[in-house]
Amino acid sequence: MEDMGIDKNRFFSGVYKDKRVLITGDTGFKGSWLALWLKELGAEVYGYALPPKSESENFSRCVLMKCIQHHDGDIRDTDSLFSYFHKVQPDITFHLAAQAIVLDSYDQPHYTFETNLMGVVNFFEAVRKTPSVKTAVNITSDKCYQNNEWLWGYREDDPMGGNDPYSASKGCSELITQSYHHSFFPEDSQCHIASARAGNVLGGGDWAPYRIVPDLFRAIKDGKDVIVRNPDAVRPWQHVLEPLSGYLLLGSMLWNHGERFSGGWNFGPVETNTCSVRELIENIIQVTGKGGYVVPPSEKAPSEARLLKLDISKANTLLKWRPTLNFRETVEFTANGYMDDLTENTNLYPFRLTQLEQFLNIACERKIPWANAK
Repeated sequence: MEDMGIDKNRFFSGVYKDKRVLITGDTGFKGSWLALWLKELGAEVYGYALPPKSESENFSRCVLMKCIQHHDGDIRDTDSLFSYFHKVQPDITFHLAAQAIVLDSYDQPHYTFETNLMGVVNFFEAVRKTPSVKTAVNITSDKCYQNNEWLWGYREDDPMGGNDPYSASKGCSELITQSYHHSFFPEDSQCHIASARAGNVLGGGDWAPYRIVPDLFRAIKDGKDVIVRNPDAVRPWQHVLEPLSGYLLLGSMLWNHGERFSGGWNFGPVETNTCSVRELIENIIQVTGKGGYVVPPSEKAPSEARLLKLDISKANTLLKWRPTLNFRETVEFTANGYMDDLTENTNLYPFRLTQLEQFLNIACERKIPWANAK
């Protein structure tokens, strides 16, 4: 396929070109990928987050500190956050700063609730007190829904909930967003807000603990088999660029059309990308030709949902958004990204950019609307 580069005016109607875009949580997995994509769209990118936890993090491996304006800060620190918003005067904001690990929420429930609840309150307070902001998107999780282990996908108007602290915190984050929408950002507001829900996101640069794909590649690096404790758990897997395309499309529609696109939105894969942990691992091993896995005897562990899917009909119908990659492509993009991680290259930005360009080429070829939105 011929490389087309990144036309800053072609994607998302050119909304992000020359805009000041502030991302909270830019040092995280999704946040760092979003920062890279926005930079390539011609935005002035600003980040506010805790420093990367290690040099293996995507933010560090891509040397993003030299590419964007980043400020070390805790989302719980209201004075620091407000001061940075005042300094930057952003046009568009994305909130990704969070405690994002389910099992960590059992060990640190207070920190999880403080970060994921008061963090989003602080974010919307900063947005409310910064008149330059015209669009704000809160990124939550598919785990915001009260999970009844249904075979069908959850819709945006299904009840919020969550039995574990992390899931409960994300349900609360959605309720906070709804409250701010109705209380402070009405239809005639100069700023329009929304929330975006996605989960089971894969891709190079994610080295978080207690996640099966990072665990697999850690095992590959160490020449070991990965331990798979829940091989039959079913998830709707998607490459990181899929939900990011949804977030960016949602932000552009809020910018261009305002209140019509406020509220909550699901971004997930097609039904054929929903499969078990075992199937995912076996496909990655087949693509890379590396690794293996073992399933230990059952052991008692903190509760985690075994089946969780999203209904993306609303995004498909109203945003004209749909996933770009099929399951095999999702596996290949993910595996190739991690194999880049395992090299000795000191700057992975060019490698991530190559994957982004490949993704955009496929989206254009398949006539995905956001990729042809001049």
